[in-house]
Amino acid sequence: MAEPAKIAETKPRRQAPAPRGQPASAPRPAPAPWPAQGQWTYEDWLRLPDDGYRYEVLNGVLHMVPPPTIHQQRVSNRLVVRLSNFVAARNLGEVLAAPCGVRLPGQPVPVQPDILFISAARLDALCVGDEYVEGAPDLVVEILSPSNWLYDRREKFQAYRLAGVPEYWIVDPSARTIEVFVLEGREYRLQGCYEAGQAVPSRVLPGFTVTVDEVFGAP
Repeated sequence: MAEPAKIAETKPRRQAPAPRGQPASAPRPAPAPWPAQGQWTYEDWLRLPDDGYRYEVLNGVLHMVPPPTIHQQRVSNRLVVRLSNFVAARNLGEVLAAPCGVRLPGQPVPVQPDILFISAARLDALCVGDEYVEGAPDLVVEILSPSNWLYDRREKFQAYRLAGVPEYWIVDPSARTIEVFVLEGREYRLQGCYEAGQAVPSRVLPGFTVTVDEVFGAP
């Protein structure tokens, strides 16, 4: 699972001595220490290394998610294609995929859902710039892996619920299931847990269905 990340402290490089007769340059300032869990800010997050991991901060806690597996990528690609074709043919909005930052209400640091959909009526309000989506998408999809399954089911589940994301899909390649949660009031209700041979509908996208077998491919 995606545990709260531990970032190694970076030590400043030792400067070579100045040649004789020349004044020594001022020492480089030591990098600021990483904050304690629960105190991470947007500025701290910006200092993190670009090392292939996905770093996310929820409620001041840093989480590190490993890069997706090839199988996860294939599952994501199949679902993105099906969603994008349906949405584009009807001018319903836009489908985006990771790495795409989403700044949820009350969360200063953007998260990166695996897949998201924004309706045409809300595109101008949420996509105010090229950097991040500012607000809650209409639909979010997370694809589980052995390292992040609890994070997506617990921390992100609650973050999307509190942000008011109307529909949340949890795609589990290991179990070959797709769970669809719909927001009713302030709580998520499980619309259905779909297995092999079943079609998955969407309340946010009426008329859209995709079969579980299409998403996961041959076992």
